Amino acid sequence: MQQLVIASNNKGKIREIASIVEDIELLSLADIGFAEEIAEPYHTFEENALAKASAIYGFCGKNVFADDSGLCVNALNGEPGVDSAHYCGQRDDEQNTQKVLEELNGTADRSAFYKAVICLIWDGEVYYFEGICEGVITTERRGAGGFGYDPIFIPAGYDKTFGELPLEEKNKISHRAKAVTKMVAFLKTPAP
Repeated sequence: MQQLVIASNNKGKIREIASIVEDIELLSLADIGFAEEIAEPYHTFEENALAKASAIYGFCGKNVFADDSGLCVNALNGEPGVDSAHYCGQRDDEQNTQKVLEELNGTADRSAFYKAVICLIWDGEVYYFEGICEGVITTERRGAGGFGYDPIFIPAGYDKTFGELPLEEKNKISHRAKAVTKMVAFLKTPAP
């Protein structure tokens, strides 16, 4: 079975991705003994994903993928965007979520989208896969599932937040699921 390193130790993210990827052994950063913090200094999802994937590939030489994703709120000019994990100034899901709710207080336009960009380094070649999930921001937290901004994001066509939806349902429609699905389809395509 082929191995693929996911450049993350985020248990929620790994659990989501592992439920989509089949026939490939997923390894976390802990599995390969990588404990360093990887800087994400760039202003695009693509650059940050490439920085993470390149660092891990350089460390272990194994096939690797990294994603960078975030919540983009239209009324906030696309913020928090690439700064989603540290929007309040530190890595704190509760405070980040609260900051978005406070900034949207009294705002009629609550449209937003989650965006994920995966950078895959496979046999030394670099590939990108993108997924977007449109939706709206609630006025209060709902649900305890998921992670990050999931309790305040209602995907288009639904009346429940990602925090309220079962993981299996979220994995059918999420931004990350769409990007991972594209990557998996690519990996299953026979080489010419």
